[in-house]
Amino acid sequence: MEATDRSRTKDPPGHSEKPDAAVVRDALGVGVAVGLSGFAFGVTSAGSGLTLLQTCALSLFVFTGASQFALVGALAGGGNPFTAAAGAFFLGVRNAFYGLRLSQLLALPRAVRPFAAHWVIDETAAVSLAQPTRRGARIGFTVTGLSLYALWNLTTLLGALGAEAIGDTGTWGLDAAGPAVFLALLAPMLRTSTERAAAGVAVLVGLGLLPVLPAGVPVLVAALAVPVVLYVEGRHARNDARREIR
Repeated sequence: MEATDRSRTKDPPGHSEKPDAAVVRDALGVGVAVGLSGFAFGVTSAGSGLTLLQTCALSLFVFTGASQFALVGALAGGGNPFTAAAGAFFLGVRNAFYGLRLSQLLALPRAVRPFAAHWVIDETAAVSLAQPTRRGARIGFTVTGLSLYALWNLTTLLGALGAEAIGDTGTWGLDAAGPAVFLALLAPMLRTSTERAAAGVAVLVGLGLLPVLPAGVPVLVAALAVPVVLYVEGRHARNDARREIR
């Protein structure tokens, strides 16, 4: 049993070491850059009608930016709270898939995993997976998660307090801050043509249904763009394979 546990903590062969300082620097860069976006969330959340306590609770206990922006955005548009929550939930499901990969990579003690799971988001996954060794992945995950969590919650508080102080956020154009940050978080994830196609179809479907469906519902319907695009891509791939055989 001890031999098995030791083997799980070994780094994959053929990977070079990366200085811990370099990992910390990269992780802090991501944590600080993204953590500042919490200010926009605080402003958007307060502008959608949520209280200061509700806004801060979302960042403390949900802590996944895209889902938080989707939730308050739907509420700001007059959407049903349950529909808004459903849209946010579907966006957050992707973190479960990150967790499956990170659980193998980080191999954290069982007692730590429930707490680490709260920090499994796009940024911590990206920094961890970019490291050549398990030690580097653990450092990257911890530093990114800690810095981002602390700064995101602090700027959320400041944004919500600022929104309450200035009154109507629409007057200052701050109501557009949430969607702008949402797009900024999403754009770097669209690396392949399939992902860009799914995003494009989802945007068209969402905008097309926006005038005819209640707020929040177009987001749920737009999620169907993913299986549709995957089906079309798969069909094209099968047709190409048949042509090559002939």
